[in-house]
Amino acid sequence: MNKELIINSAPQGVEIALLEDKKLVELHNEKADASFAVGDLYLGKVRKLIPGLNAAFVDVGFEKDAFLHYTDLSPYAKSLLKFTQQAISDQTPGGFDFGKFEVEPEIIKTGKINEVLGGKPNVLVQILKEPIAAKGPRLSCEISLPGRFVVITPFNDVVAVSRKIHSSDERKRLQKIIEAIKPKNFGVIVRTAAEGKNTAELHEDLIALVETWKTIQQNLKNAVAPAKILSEQTKTTSMLRDLLNADFNRIVVNDKNIFNDTKNYIQRIAPDKADIVSYYHNGAPIFDQFGVTKQVKAAFGKTVNLPSGAYLIIEHTEALHVIDVNSGYKSVSNNQEQNALETNLEAAEEIARQLRLRDLGGIIVADFIDMKLPENKKKLLDAMEGFMKTDRAKHAVLPISKFGLMQITRQRMKPELNINTMEVCPSCHGTGKISSSLVLEDEIEKNLNYLITHKHNNLTLAVHPIMYAYLTKGWIFSKLWKWKRQFKQNIKLQANTGYHLTEFHFFDQHEEEIKL
Repeated sequence: MNKELIINSAPQGVEIALLEDKKLVELHNEKADASFAVGDLYLGKVRKLIPGLNAAFVDVGFEKDAFLHYTDLSPYAKSLLKFTQQAISDQTPGGFDFGKFEVEPEIIKTGKINEVLGGKPNVLVQILKEPIAAKGPRLSCEISLPGRFVVITPFNDVVAVSRKIHSSDERKRLQKIIEAIKPKNFGVIVRTAAEGKNTAELHEDLIALVETWKTIQQNLKNAVAPAKILSEQTKTTSMLRDLLNADFNRIVVNDKNIFNDTKNYIQRIAPDKADIVSYYHNGAPIFDQFGVTKQVKAAFGKTVNLPSGAYLIIEHTEALHVIDVNSGYKSVSNNQEQNALETNLEAAEEIARQLRLRDLGGIIVADFIDMKLPENKKKLLDAMEGFMKTDRAKHAVLPISKFGLMQITRQRMKPELNINTMEVCPSCHGTGKISSSLVLEDEIEKNLNYLITHKHNNLTLAVHPIMYAYLTKGWIFSKLWKWKRQFKQNIKLQANTGYHLTEFHFFDQHEEEIKL
């Protein structure tokens, strides 16, 4: 699979398109004034404890207080509180030695929020979910700092290896390496990308993350809540960190600064891939040049058409998203069951793409075309799970129910991406109704009467071509002829294709428009 990253820099922010085999699968938008992004670290002030929810509301500087549930406190919450206070008041040059920090006992899983945050202290928190709709950010005290090959978690000494590394020998090898080089008071999670990497590469990644933790420690010194302590990397570098692999064959950027940053980042994490970055400056918009704009217009909207003629209807509600599969005119055989299976498999691939592209989260209900055979339902389930393997968000796919519905749950980390591909009709202004010809005719006649009464002569009336045909129908006994007789004036009529159906304008003998 060929992967391409197209990065469009604009004054309002940066848009990033991920293409797989030339097909748009992810679209990210990073605003120039973006804040409270997932992964950002803040020094927050506990404002209110809600024992009934076993949660707290924390002020991190957002217009609404952020939400922190007990289950997101981390077993090492007491250690984090102690570290936060110690780092704020620390006056040691270069900061105290975190390796000598004494970790506090873990909190119990079934505890109460007021037992841990009873004094409403300042606490270091990480954004778990961006603000969505009327909700503030969701927070976590389980601090984690992701790198290219490893993720570090302070206050514990656990070493874990990604389950996606299937070789037991490789898992044991990576575990031994990390245990040998891991600093004290840091837990380490080995990522899938670490498979096959040597000790030097892993050590370099680990050292960079430990330095980031030292930066956090320095930024906490004398900090006053609420305050941002550390920003997550830009969307570009975080995507490269998580996605870059042997399948990537091109990264195109239209901004010189982002190009240099991206090139430097890739030279650091994957020197052999540095040549895939290129700077685009050919004049035409970069998204137009690489076909992104066309795909965006085709993929967003209530109806999504498939190449075979089948189509999807995507509806959004407060509680869930509903996707209806329609066969259209597709027919691959005379067998109705086979037709349904083929259409459903094609639709499943597009649904998996749409979930990533629009970043839909929560509950998704897909109404596929009814199939009778259990083996065909199993084929569809297996296909959907396969299509969603490339989705980085946590998800679960349930078998087709007896009502023919497939339920999918997908983790929502940020507001869904919704691009409006429709415009309000200039004639009806979105109402779906326009004035009838008779009503419009009366309105024109009333304005004519007013202008002629106020001594306007040799008038020209410009209308839409359809209205022109209506007013001139009959020639001798047309409405225009009747107006000329009624007002005893020479009235010229012009057709203008640039007007919408109910639009009309009057012009004087000098061809200047008369404002009414």
